[in-house]
Parts: sequence; C-alpha cells; structure tokens
Amino acid sequence: MAGVRNISEARRIVIKVGTSNLTDSNYRLEPRKVEKLTREIVELKKRDKEVIVVSSGAIGAGIGKLDLKQRPRDIKMLQATAAVGQNVLMSTYDRYFTSHEQIIAQVLLTQEDFFNRQKYLNLRNTLITLLKAGLIPIINENDTIAVDELKVGDNDNLSALVASNLEADLLILLTDIDGLYTQDPRRNKNAEFISVVEEITPEMERTAESGGKTGVGGMKTKIQAAKITMNAGIPMVIANGGAENILAQIIEDVPVGTLFKPKKDKMNDKAHWILFASAPKGRIKVDEGAKTALLKNGSSLLPSGIIDVENEFMCGDPVSIVDSEGIEFAKGITNYSSAEIEKIQGVHSREIEQILGRKGYTEVVYRGNLVLV
Repeated sequence: MAGVRNISEARRIVIKVGTSNLTDSNYRLEPRKVEKLTREIVELKKRDKEVIVVSSGAIGAGIGKLDLKQRPRDIKMLQATAAVGQNVLMSTYDRYFTSHEQIIAQVLLTQEDFFNRQKYLNLRNTLITLLKAGLIPIINENDTIAVDELKVGDNDNLSALVASNLEADLLILLTDIDGLYTQDPRRNKNAEFISVVEEITPEMERTAESGGKTGVGGMKTKIQAAKITMNAGIPMVIANGGAENILAQIIEDVPVGTLFKPKKDKMNDKAHWILFASAPKGRIKVDEGAKTALLKNGSSLLPSGIIDVENEFMCGDPVSIVDSEGIEFAKGITNYSSAEIEKIQGVHSREIEQILGRKGYTEVVYRGNLVLV
C-alpha cells in the first residue's frame, strides 16, 4: 500500500463493520469479536484519529437474544429481531468501549436521511459535533423500519455515503475475506488477489457477488461503495476484520487488504450528492436534440427539449433525466414541479411566464444542478 497514498496521514476514518466480524457461526453476537474491534478502534483514537463506526449486526444480536434457530425470512420478523438486537448490540459496544473510558453515541439512519439535501447537511453538522466532543458515533442502519435496506443490506453504501458526507480521509470496510479477488476465493482456488484498484472495470462489477449467510450485502455492494468514495476523492480499503491489529496495519501502510485509489478529479459536494445520495422523485424525458445539448455542449435543460414527465414531484426535487428510449443519462434538481413541466414542455423559455402566470426560471434544470450519469 505504501507509495500509493500515505494512508497514515488519514485523520477522519469511517469504519464499516460487517455482521461476520461481530457474530459467530450461529449468527449470534460474539463478545470476543466486539472486544477485539473496540480495542483496535481505541488504539486509533490514541493516535489522534477521528473514528466513525457504521455497524451491522443488529439482526444477528437479535437472533441470539431471541434464541432463534436461523435468520428470519419474513420482513416483519426481521424488523422485530432488529429492534431487539439493536439494544443488545449497542449495550455490548458500550460495555467494551466504557472499559477503555471511551464514550460512544448511537445514530440511527436510513438512506432517506441522505436523499433530502437539508437532512444531509444537518447530518454532517451532528456528526462533526460528536467528533469534536471526542465521541465515537456508532451508526446503524435503522433496520426496524427500513424495509428496502433490509432487503438490500446496504451498510456498505451507507458507510460510503457517511464518508462522503463527512469528507473523511479514509473508509475501511471490514469483512470476512482478505479483500477483492478476480473470482470468489471460496469457490475457485485459482482466484487471484487484487491489492490495488485504480479503476472499477465492468468485469469487476460482473464478477462481484453478493452473499454471506448473515450479511445480505456482499462484494457487489462493496464495489458500489468504492464508486462513491473514489468519486469523492476518498481512498477505501477492504480488509479482513478477523486479522489481529488489522486497523493498525492499515494505518501503518502495511500491505493488507485491497486499496481503492481515489480519483484525482473528485466531484464537488453537490454533484456527488445528486449522483449518489439523492433519490429521483420522478423522470423527465427529453428529445435527441436536448440529449445532445446536455451531453456534448454542457447546456442546461430547457423546456423546449422535454417530451414527457413521469411521476409527481415538486420544485427543488432531484429528478432523473432520460432519453426518448427511457434510458437515464443524467440526474439533476428541477426548478419546476411535474405539474408545471407538463404545461411548459416543448415550448420556448420566453413563453414560460405567459403560460404559468409568473416569471420563473429560464431552465427546467440548471447546468450547475445537473450531473451526467
């Protein structure tokens, strides 16, 4: 890892802990693993690092507390199990961190907290306040209510969004394998280890598999997380959380895990939010002329190039911009509601005031609020 980037200088570090790093083979929370993790995190704090933990394991902890024989498949039972396990998980973290005189703070999130731009900024302020107070925020996906997240198990992406939100210096994804391979090493003994990734290729995305008995997300979501951090200018490391002193090894530039190098031309904060964190409320369909103007000329989206609008949305909402075939090629923040766009689509900008009865924006989506996909 040395020579690629001086990881040792990273001060604000987000650590995502996978379910396998907290539970035993029967999916039950294993105190020994929690003790190891807390000890290594406290060591980072002693090196004057700011640490944010994004933790899985609530469902696993609930399985143990309820003495279930297997992971529930029913969504309602999963939610109930998570509600029980959340308390067990946090009390276990608190017990071990307290033994090191370290105070923690629980933050429950879903991806919805990132979709709203104001919530996104408020979250940053809250987390920075906790860090300045010397606390360790432990962020959990709110599995009790987050039905979609339970299906996807997207703590990998959640941790990447947290890292981007905080402009972190490093994201570490702890899992149960050593890093990224050309193929699944548990299925193919000829799989080759990849120590450094400078660009995510289509082949990597194809071979990345989701899996694991306790965690729903696998290598597929870790590749997605890498896309988010690389575009935000943040290095990401996938490493085996079971290895002794793994966090110290990463910080000391020992060649462990897989390093995903950040892009030099990182996106600005707003563009990154539009592309990765916002959830489009609707779709605006445009003709070929408008598509060309957006892709090649760096233009804003004008009403004259719009041919259709789908779903209801309000002014200021994020929207998906698609071509005549329905293929998304851009995302942006709209200056007009879906109802207003239906009235002005296909007309020249100078006609907007006459049609809507007020003087509005010339552009439906201003270029500064638009990102190509």
